[in-house]
Amino acid sequence: MALTLESAARLLDRHGLLREIIHGDVWTVDASDIDNADKPFSAITYDTRKVEPGALLCCKGRFKAEYLKDVDEHGLAAYVAENDFSATTQAPGLIVDDVRKAMSLLSAEFYDRPQDRLKVIGITGTKGKTTTAYLTQAMLNGCSGGKCALFSSVDNCLDGHTYVESDLTTPESMDAFRMMREAVDNGMEHLVMEVSSQAYKVDRVYGLTFDVAAFLNISPDHISPIEHPTFEDYFHCKRQIVKNCRSLVLGADCARADLIRQDARHAGVAVSTFALDGASPADVVAKPADTEHSRFSIAIDGTTIGELSLTLDGDFNYANAAAAVAIARAAGFDFGSSQARKALHDMEPVRIAGRMEHFKDTRSDTIAIVDYAHNYASVTALLDYVDQRYGSKNPEITLITGSTGNKAYDRRSEIVKAAQDRVDHLVLTFEDTDDEPVEQVCEDMRNNVTNPQLDVKIILDRTEAVESTVGADRNDSQRPHIILIIGKGNERWFKDHGKHIPYEGDDRIVERVFNLQ
Repeated sequence: MALTLESAARLLDRHGLLREIIHGDVWTVDASDIDNADKPFSAITYDTRKVEPGALLCCKGRFKAEYLKDVDEHGLAAYVAENDFSATTQAPGLIVDDVRKAMSLLSAEFYDRPQDRLKVIGITGTKGKTTTAYLTQAMLNGCSGGKCALFSSVDNCLDGHTYVESDLTTPESMDAFRMMREAVDNGMEHLVMEVSSQAYKVDRVYGLTFDVAAFLNISPDHISPIEHPTFEDYFHCKRQIVKNCRSLVLGADCARADLIRQDARHAGVAVSTFALDGASPADVVAKPADTEHSRFSIAIDGTTIGELSLTLDGDFNYANAAAAVAIARAAGFDFGSSQARKALHDMEPVRIAGRMEHFKDTRSDTIAIVDYAHNYASVTALLDYVDQRYGSKNPEITLITGSTGNKAYDRRSEIVKAAQDRVDHLVLTFEDTDDEPVEQVCEDMRNNVTNPQLDVKIILDRTEAVESTVGADRNDSQRPHIILIIGKGNERWFKDHGKHIPYEGDDRIVERVFNLQ
């Protein structure tokens, strides 16, 4: 059904968001008082540069009247805003209490509610969202014949097989519904998407009910004045997914799981669980099938359905695989069927650029691992993996890391806390510092080091930091060397002073220095 000024006003009023409609001297709550109120909008946008004849504009964020200069000449049909801009534009304004909530509802309607044609799966948690999303998509593609779309912090995929780099973990609501529409038009039946705490903080998924939601884990992260002021606020935003889903998959070992279960009971949402190695009772369990932890068995309700050998290293990735199986089961796939059991193995070859990527130097006993680990939980998991896989060889370990500027201040101390007693060398370097001086970020991290035995260096230029560490001559070393390069993954840019600055990439620098290209 086409979206018009009249139907938009009714929708916003039904959700308690509409204050009034202003058109010149006319102030009303009845859209029929406005000429052409039943004319369909030709487009919907939140970018004034993309206004076309017949478009509806959502004035979100710190919107200023000056942004509307010349907008009438481009044919603006109406705008949605929290303020009256009738002195600047002749277009009628839908004045609302919350423009972000309004934008989400209106975008869904403009694109003819594509979520109703998809089984939508949302995945949240402090760590593991991206990997679980990719593994889940691989499994659902196997179960459905390649009809699963993906929204992730790395890529978006709208046709089951073509991946395009994404900008946000969870897209803006308008972009999300537009992409859902494209996915439906491409024949997709499922959508797997990462859901960040910010998605609920700024209403990117307002009004969206997930058929299945997964809550993987929780630990402090994203604590800063511009993100979440406290852990309670961060956790509260994450928990909103519980009352906005029809079925919940929960990590059995998740911190504060009792509170999440209470949320589910209050919302009348069924809960199923997953776990690693049977540490806690769970519906789906991944357990090592050999002493090297290279294969894991997957059991549902105590019955083994198969074994996996993932390309992605680390026990924590088998926990993510167990989560993917639990999600597919909650989505309705019967693992008693041969197709679903076969789909289990579609997870095995999954690779995610910048996640647990291993590089072996051909000239020395040195291994570099590039990963996106960027907080206490993920750095701890990475070091646990190194200890489990290489600990018997007593390796020399170097960690190359930075931290984000202007936000997530807790990460600076938490990364150091997780690493300082478990690595031999710590190299602090550039990350996405935005407009905070990189020197200040690195000094903040160094000031959190309390282990006097730790060798700490600051090398501000990240390319130099990676090159000099990876390329160091270690032919005389009696110990194998493990170099962990974290925080950027496969990203080809830095965010610096509001701009994206090209960067070769941690993985490509390692390949170049190791002569692997």
